[in-house]
Amino acid sequence: MHSVLELPAEHEAALADWPRATPLQALGPLIQEQVILNDKTFAMWRPAEPDRLLEHPATLEAFGHDEYMPYWCDLWPVSRMLAKAILSVPWKAGTMALEVGCGLGMTGVAALSQGIHVVFSDYDATALRFAAANALEHGFRDFELLPLNWCQPPSRQFSVIFGADLLYEMRSVAPVVGLIDNMLAPHGVAWITDQDRTPSTLWRKTLRDQGFVYETVVHHAGQPAGPGQTARRVKGTLYQIRRG
Repeated sequence: MHSVLELPAEHEAALADWPRATPLQALGPLIQEQVILNDKTFAMWRPAEPDRLLEHPATLEAFGHDEYMPYWCDLWPVSRMLAKAILSVPWKAGTMALEVGCGLGMTGVAALSQGIHVVFSDYDATALRFAAANALEHGFRDFELLPLNWCQPPSRQFSVIFGADLLYEMRSVAPVVGLIDNMLAPHGVAWITDQDRTPSTLWRKTLRDQGFVYETVVHHAGQPAGPGQTARRVKGTLYQIRRG
């Protein structure tokens, strides 16, 4: 195991019995990417060659079982978008937030820098290792790890839920809305950013049908060229979702 992914005992215990974990031998070399958001700079660990991970035999074998792919292995523009939005406003001290599909933890690390208590959640225990490693790298300790299947949300609620780039496919919409319905506190808010992918129309309709109201804000975010990635800039939408 890469030493940076070796976690304190309490975090190892949180991951110990979770069955889904991208094999560590599939990761290849790691790098720290410098991410500048507003007036802050973050050093985020990630696999140096995301495509290599996605094409690894172990990854392809796992896909054959449940069509799961570890897309968390890159710092996607929409996660930077949500992180910038979180950094742009003050937050009440002690706010507890759930990050859904945390991946490498960009959103949660930004939230930790704002004094928010973060519960990182992901379907993949290896993604949670990276999120924890990145939080610890910045000196943050006020976080938890929660392995999570969107279709089986635990009976726990949060005043704030964060999520970036969750809607890759149409089949993702119902589980994400269901999770928000189960895990958002009565007067809470969910901040979800999306790259305006094809499922966005169904996403909006499903939110309304389930009794949610939302405001939208258009954002832009970039991804610089670097090892394993090309430079690009994307437009997306921040949804601020509440119960109706």
